[in-house]
Amino acid sequence: MTFSAFIVPGQGAEDVVVATSGPDEGAVFTGTEDGAIFRISHDGAKVDRVAHTGGRPLGIEFAPDGRLLVCDAHRGLLWVDPAAGHIDVITDDVAGLPMKFCNNGAIGSDGTLWWSDSSTRYGIEKWKHDFVRNTRTGRLLRRTPDGTVSTVLEGLAFANGVTLSAAEDFVCVAETAARTVVRYWTSGPKAGTRDLLASDLPGYPDNIARGTDGLIWVSIASPTDPVVERLQQGPMALRRLATSLPDALQPKPKETVRAVAYDERGSLVHDVDVRPGDHGASYHMVTGVREHDGRLWMGSLHEPAIAVYDL
Repeated sequence: MTFSAFIVPGQGAEDVVVATSGPDEGAVFTGTEDGAIFRISHDGAKVDRVAHTGGRPLGIEFAPDGRLLVCDAHRGLLWVDPAAGHIDVITDDVAGLPMKFCNNGAIGSDGTLWWSDSSTRYGIEKWKHDFVRNTRTGRLLRRTPDGTVSTVLEGLAFANGVTLSAAEDFVCVAETAARTVVRYWTSGPKAGTRDLLASDLPGYPDNIARGTDGLIWVSIASPTDPVVERLQQGPMALRRLATSLPDALQPKPKETVRAVAYDERGSLVHDVDVRPGDHGASYHMVTGVREHDGRLWMGSLHEPAIAVYDL
């Protein structure tokens, strides 16, 4: 098993997606905190900036027509054309109110778009405020092909990664602060109800994606932190105090390179845990994950690089 990191000319390559068709087939796309969208060749030898959103791109998905669906924390849900660099805003509000924290999405075969809005109180610059204060104002949103936008789930503990099952009979959304993956049933006898695909995760989940292996891969941005767990259950005054401290005194994500994979029944299939120093790994805080033909591609909120691990 080998681990490699490919540098990109921008900090915070938060998510990754692999193009599955067209002229970019096999290329990997990511977005960085300066608003750039980059295309990286499968061997990491060539990196091209293909677009600039003017915001902060997070979740990124490849559409059948070659465009990218980008969840931009500042600008909302976007279509990005990597061939021309053109940006189209799909929506930046829900029921007339601007989204605070558009985060991660998925595309249905009929064109339905699913995505998360992590918080209705705090944007990405204050993500720790929402996480530690545990506001539970995250949402799972849906846009049907006719353009109708609706809230499917609310009250989520920092809604994050989103993906669909192979049959699209359920959609999953990660709750980072609760360390769960919520499953919302879209069809069948359970349609309109929710349960959990996974709970008590070994750390805080970020983006999730269904791989070419059919499994639902979950990035683990940081191991469980006992201090954060106690703060989340403590008085709100204490939570506010903790997030008002200087950054140097606030709880910090522990360094890790980890992703787990579940089948659609919720059984754990893989636990990829690359310890610091293993295989030369110095990468940390994996926030994006994408399995493609036996290779696990990863992004990070803080690293100026994407990484790949051969399973």
